[in-house]
Amino acid sequence: MFLRSRLLLLTILFLLTLPAALAYASDYTVAAGDSLFLISQRYGTTVEAIKSVNQLKGDLIYPGQKLTIPDRYYTVQPGDSLYLIGQRFNLSYQEILRANSMSSTVIYPGQVLRIPARENVSRGTVDRGSTPYNARDLDLLARLITAEADSESYLTKVAVGAVVLNRVKSPLFPNSIAGVIYQVDETGRYQFEPVLNGWINVHASPDSIRAAKEALNGADPTKGALYFFESWVPNKFLRSRPVSMVSDSFTFAY
Repeated sequence: MFLRSRLLLLTILFLLTLPAALAYASDYTVAAGDSLFLISQRYGTTVEAIKSVNQLKGDLIYPGQKLTIPDRYYTVQPGDSLYLIGQRFNLSYQEILRANSMSSTVIYPGQVLRIPARENVSRGTVDRGSTPYNARDLDLLARLITAEADSESYLTKVAVGAVVLNRVKSPLFPNSIAGVIYQVDETGRYQFEPVLNGWINVHASPDSIRAAKEALNGADPTKGALYFFESWVPNKFLRSRPVSMVSDSFTFAY
């Protein structure tokens, strides 16, 4: 017990004295439409952590700006293994071994491990909570975002994608992305106009693909909204809903 406590103390002291060049391993180039919030969501960190390591005084960033993404740290819990910890953070156990200069997979409760920063969305299946999404889902969501909001800001694009995913999670709507997007209500009305007019079949724009990945990865600027509409639309039902946010020409509501 004494030995473990001493090792834990030494680990903490090591982390506190870790040189900046080692503590912050990933670099990111800001793209058009990015915000610190969206970048933090992508890498599973916080806005304040990014601001701290980059010595940013405000939230303003610009395309082409180089940002350092801080690594995270995880305290080992009873029953943990490097494999299970890797699954939690979308990493292989070998990556965690290398990040901590470990030669053995033996870990113990209370041990502090460095978790290298990595973008949360992989090329194949995307996982949001317990619901898996594949490349086909990503493409369909990105095409809807393109058809609905290609002329809007990146934040609005992410918000449109989030509304679809919020519907997937809601018992009021179908439980798949395709089911939500192609849903026709009891009156025979399409939920999304691009499905009716065929714009859903237009290839997704690069920004919309990136926004769809953000949404699939859990980014939700609307904080749970189930509806969006152009703010000038005189729909009594939509206008009766509590407003979540207004972004560009869209209103998002619960």
